[in-house]
Amino acid sequence: MLPDASLDRIFRSARTYNGFGDKPVTDETLRRIYDLLKWGPTSANSSPGRFVFVKGKAAKEKLRPALSEGNLNKTMAAPVTAIVAYDTEFYEKLPRLFPHTDARSWFAGKSALIESTAFRNGTLQGAYMIIAARALGLDCGPMSGFDNARVDAAFFPDGKWKSNFLCNLGYGDPASVKPRNPRPSFEEACRIE
Repeated sequence: MLPDASLDRIFRSARTYNGFGDKPVTDETLRRIYDLLKWGPTSANSSPGRFVFVKGKAAKEKLRPALSEGNLNKTMAAPVTAIVAYDTEFYEKLPRLFPHTDARSWFAGKSALIESTAFRNGTLQGAYMIIAARALGLDCGPMSGFDNARVDAAFFPDGKWKSNFLCNLGYGDPASVKPRNPRPSFEEACRIE
């Protein structure tokens, strides 16, 4: 079992940050995030999650027109903004990722199944990214306030990858954190049958 300090860092004390300090996030740290998150389970080891770590000024400017007004300034100032996306052709990698059966045939030509599987499992991988980033000492600011079509046109013009959500990454400024909101209780959110 992880010690309480680790559980606090990843879940209980972790917060959504709206501002970050000046300390840069290294490319090595981003690689370490991926090297952790890739081990999280996905159905049939499909691993459709794709990640674009937007760091450079030109890349941030490419992202700017897609951002909602409420997310603009904090995203432009964040050291890194991850575009959490999913690959609509993930099944082409299944012969390597899930080699013990012909899993590719489960998806080929089945657009609704491809979309739901890619979105669901890519979302899981986005959550794994947040957990990995927090475990490595980073703070996160996940958000959905942006124009997916604009992000996709700017970063994925071939249409194979689709954006899901954005997540600012860095070393958080505690002054940017709002008071914690409540969560549903076990009784409100769960049943044991």
